[in-house]
Amino acid sequence: MARPGGDADTASYSAEMFRHKLIRNIVCIFFCILSILPFLLMIINATRTSNEIKTGITLIPGGNFMKNLNMLNEKQNGMAITLWKAMRNSLIITIPSTLCTIYFSSATAYGIHVYQFKLKKFAWAFIMAVMMVPTQITIIGFYRFMLKLNLVDNYLALILPTIAAPTVVFFMKQYMESVLSLEMIEAARIDGANEFRIFNTIIVPIMKPAMATQAIFAFVASWNNLFTPTILITSDAKKTLPMFVQLLTSDQFRVDYGVVYMGLFVTVIPLIIAYIFFARFIVAGVTLGGVKG
Repeated sequence: MARPGGDADTASYSAEMFRHKLIRNIVCIFFCILSILPFLLMIINATRTSNEIKTGITLIPGGNFMKNLNMLNEKQNGMAITLWKAMRNSLIITIPSTLCTIYFSSATAYGIHVYQFKLKKFAWAFIMAVMMVPTQITIIGFYRFMLKLNLVDNYLALILPTIAAPTVVFFMKQYMESVLSLEMIEAARIDGANEFRIFNTIIVPIMKPAMATQAIFAFVASWNNLFTPTILITSDAKKTLPMFVQLLTSDQFRVDYGVVYMGLFVTVIPLIIAYIFFARFIVAGVTLGGVKG
């Protein structure tokens, strides 16, 4: 029998905390299932035939996984490209684009944060203004510019512009303001290190968590990009994976929903791999910051 006073209050408090924890866990599990369910349905539909998918939603996998996968690897309905070639094309664009975005944006943020020059405020304001301009507004002028450079139907037209990424520059500068010590840079200069060595050997390791975070976003944006490649890429053999999936659903081809879901499933796999790869740098950076604190 509980004694009156402190023991009864403690028991009541423990019971209340248990109820709150239980409700919180139930809500978290519900939202977790809600977020995973679309991916689960996509994977299940990738194993079913088109007719089975039309019958309705089910959580029971079908037996058509390998057939749908093999059909994607064939030149179906007159298409001049296969799944794996489209994935290779996307990787050729996405990997260099991500590296260019992260490295040059970090270098730009470093220059604006560290150096003092007359047009510093104007340069920062210009970068902020560019962030507000949608790609759709500038695409005509950009296409005409690429046409004059003979870069239409060339992957360089999709890779080189990623060097200028105002959103990433903004994020990197904000991160530098919170973690980067200018005294450290001055000490490196006194020791005789040049600016490129300072950036590559001191700044880049410090910026790993921010760079990994933005690398995930840059990889996803480039991998899922459909608008710009559709404008610039004209050859069927150079089409990217999102363009390939779009071809599967176009009116000129017979729509096989099992094959379409398989294409979507394969499209998501590299994104998951990229997230897992870069997430370890984010966790390591957060852990290091917590230890230093």
